[in-house]
Amino acid sequence: MLSRLMSGSNRSLDLPCVCTVRLLDDSEYTCNVQRDAKGQQLFDLLCHHLNLLEKDYFGIRYVDPDKQRHWLEFTKGIAKQMRARPPFILCFRVKFYPPDPAALKEEITRYLVFLQVKRDLYHGRLLCKTSDAALLAAYILQAEIGDYDPGKHPEGYSSKFQFLPKHSEKLERRIAEIHRNELSGLLPPQAELCFLRKAQTLETYGVDPHPCKDVSGNSAFLAFTPFGFIVLQGNKRVHFIKWSDATKMKFEGKTFHLYVREKEEKRLVLTFLAPTPEACKHLWKCGVENQSFYKLENSNQVRTVSSSNLFFKGSRFRYSGRVAKEVMESSAKIKREPPEIHRAGMVPSRSCPSISHGLRLSSVPRTRRRAVHISIMEGLESLRDSAHSTPVRSTDNIDALSPCSSRETVISDEAYTPCSSILPTPVYESNLELSIGHQVNGATCTTQDEESDLAAPSIPDLEIPPPALPGPERASLREPEPEQANKFLQSVLRLLAVTLCLLLALLLLLVVLAESDLELAFLRDIRLTPEFQQFHYQYFCPLRRWVSCKLHPLIRLIDS
Repeated sequence: MLSRLMSGSNRSLDLPCVCTVRLLDDSEYTCNVQRDAKGQQLFDLLCHHLNLLEKDYFGIRYVDPDKQRHWLEFTKGIAKQMRARPPFILCFRVKFYPPDPAALKEEITRYLVFLQVKRDLYHGRLLCKTSDAALLAAYILQAEIGDYDPGKHPEGYSSKFQFLPKHSEKLERRIAEIHRNELSGLLPPQAELCFLRKAQTLETYGVDPHPCKDVSGNSAFLAFTPFGFIVLQGNKRVHFIKWSDATKMKFEGKTFHLYVREKEEKRLVLTFLAPTPEACKHLWKCGVENQSFYKLENSNQVRTVSSSNLFFKGSRFRYSGRVAKEVMESSAKIKREPPEIHRAGMVPSRSCPSISHGLRLSSVPRTRRRAVHISIMEGLESLRDSAHSTPVRSTDNIDALSPCSSRETVISDEAYTPCSSILPTPVYESNLELSIGHQVNGATCTTQDEESDLAAPSIPDLEIPPPALPGPERASLREPEPEQANKFLQSVLRLLAVTLCLLLALLLLLVVLAESDLELAFLRDIRLTPEFQQFHYQYFCPLRRWVSCKLHPLIRLIDS
């Protein structure tokens, strides 16, 4: 009977797991992998399916049962990371954005990056000024429908399609004007390259926003780009830290710390609060990976990073891939015929409506769309002209960052508010959620958008940053009092544990000094000191006799 049970369990372990991966063109790739297969095996199957060689820029993202997004670690088992039952649903996405897309060796790689950045533009991650948005949308039009043709493209044709979270009549006319007059003759690969060249100049290129709060309770978005660490508040970039200036990242619970090297060997610490400890850990791991990829010269310099300290048992993590410089050197050695590219212009899209995907909103009148747009923006007015600067905690009594890293830069005409369904971190604070649904031009932005359809439950709407509050009220937003009490209690318990360990170590040292026969030079010198002699005869010997008298009856009882 036991052998049958064991054979049945072994048979279940041998059964393959079904993995469905959603690609950047919204098609799906399904394959079977062994239950103990590592993430690298699935990634290699995907890259073979896509005929992709410059694969280090990409990764596989999934959502755990708590609706927290993660990047699949290629050195660990798939089933252990997913924490869910098969079939597994994952997404193939750009993980490390190339600093210069034009330097990519193969067109297939540029096309996949183009699909990702186009998706970022639609979902609000790539936020920019209206003039830049019109040019980017016109490049997408040219790449997907080609040159303007009066017979195929009647007046107002650009209003049938959606490229951005929010449209206006003026913007749609400008998009059509640029497409009609300035982009004629561009082939799809050329239009895609122009799109990427323009996108890489924007402040939010490569941004995967993590919602957090600073130490004053102000809402912010943290993100890692090919060039450094940025903090976005309202419609401004309030901090930019180059990778060479970021010396250390660590987290403790929900608190994330970034250590910044300043001039004259001074150091600053930026502190932020994530919604959950899991979100903070994910933020920390993303930061470690991005810094390793973009900053280091070769993968031999990668070191295991720990977030622990004296009173906090933290996590250990090590980036396992190649760095950007090695990827570029490897790409230069690629010698093969350019692979055929099947562009997704004729493939229907669930999450990113495109040019050939039909009418954007034919059943909703334009006036209704404008009304919905106004209703959304009412909740953002408090930060439209926001000039909040993230407070800085300095280890050297410095009150502000250097002008280079703290200079505010306006990145858009509107506040940075990406759709909550594409955020890598769920937001749980229901009292700060937007009361209306995430409606874009009259269409609800549901959890079916982007990677959010990986999780069965819906993700709460994105919180809207509240207006600046008075000091006591704003301070109350930092953390609930029970959580602060729990943290204080945990710190006290850690301190007591460390103190007891030190006392125990000191006691063992005294026993060794007083009772052992070790003839080590330093021990002999200590024993000969008058202070130790006095301690030995006045305190240690009486204490030893007292302990012996107390333990003697117990020993006799055990022997009998």
